Amino acid sequence: MTRRNFLGWAWMASLVGLFGQGLGALFFFFKPRVEVGGFGSEVIAGDLEEFEPGTVSYVRKGRLYISRLEDGGVLALWQKCTHLGCTVPWRQDLDEFHCPCHSSLFDRRGIVLDGPAPRPLDLFPVTVRDGKLIVNTRQPIERAAFDPSQLFYPG
Repeated sequence: MTRRNFLGWAWMASLVGLFGQGLGALFFFFKPRVEVGGFGSEVIAGDLEEFEPGTVSYVRKGRLYISRLEDGGVLALWQKCTHLGCTVPWRQDLDEFHCPCHSSLFDRRGIVLDGPAPRPLDLFPVTVRDGKLIVNTRQPIERAAFDPSQLFYPG
């Protein structure tokens, strides 16, 4: 092999390697970062019986709250404040969600009680499959106001 052939092959191998690295980086960059069963996918919140009427429960892997109303209706509320996106914890002692950033208050249906938040907490669609409460966290549902049709009633 001549020096010229060797340098030609070395140059070609370098280009192929560089092209391969670029494709790998693009694949990694554009690959969805969704954990199966975690936020951004369908989340199994738990057995339906775990969520007693009149309770609000946090589901960590879904970044949401399951609010089970007294009449049995279910809401899956995103933990994110509609004002500036702060995490909104449930205050059992006050029976409301309280945003620590700017003091917005929400009731157990996610309705704004006070503060700068412009609208209720966002929702996720809820279904029941094999006795498990399933929440689809792929796309939060923005709402301007609470409507009873937003409640899910397990059949």
